[in-house]
Amino acid sequence: MGRRSDHSRDELRELILVAGEQLIAETGYADFSAREVAKRVGYTIGTIHNVFGNVDGLVTQINTRTFTAWADALDAALAEAGEDRIEALVLAYFRFAADNLNRWAALYDHRPGDDTYTPEDEAPRARLLGIVTDEVARTLDRPVDEAVATLARSLVATVHGHASFALTGSWAAMGQTDVEAAALARVRESLAAAAG
Repeated sequence: MGRRSDHSRDELRELILVAGEQLIAETGYADFSAREVAKRVGYTIGTIHNVFGNVDGLVTQINTRTFTAWADALDAALAEAGEDRIEALVLAYFRFAADNLNRWAALYDHRPGDDTYTPEDEAPRARLLGIVTDEVARTLDRPVDEAVATLARSLVATVHGHASFALTGSWAAMGQTDVEAAALARVRESLAAAAG
């Protein structure tokens, strides 16, 4: 029997999120189980549905926390960056993905319905993209506008593709080395073309 009155709703939400984060970090999204999360916290799966609406709601909230941690990691890298802030961002992307592989992959493996996201879920995603967009604008010495934002999204996709290939072993299988340098070179080429 679950401990139905042991925790307030906020405490229960945090307890479930922490257990869910740990489970995704251990198993990845493909093997994620809300039943296992419920078991770990000593409540029923019905409690998870009560608090998060459904499993998509729970995973979305876990992913929101991952986006927050990722944005924090980018901010920390920029705080310590020297002159080359773009390099700091690219390397921080790879470091976060490698250090949090299953959590990072779950961001892309989980595909909830459009109505699953709330403004609170969108804020960390927007913050992450905003960090990159601001640095792209700074590098180009331009204000943030739609063209700069579109370029920033494309650069994130470029780095993501390189990181994905690296972390799945595809990059090495193609006989390539130094994936971070290759990603950084593609980013620099794109920025140079945009500046020209």
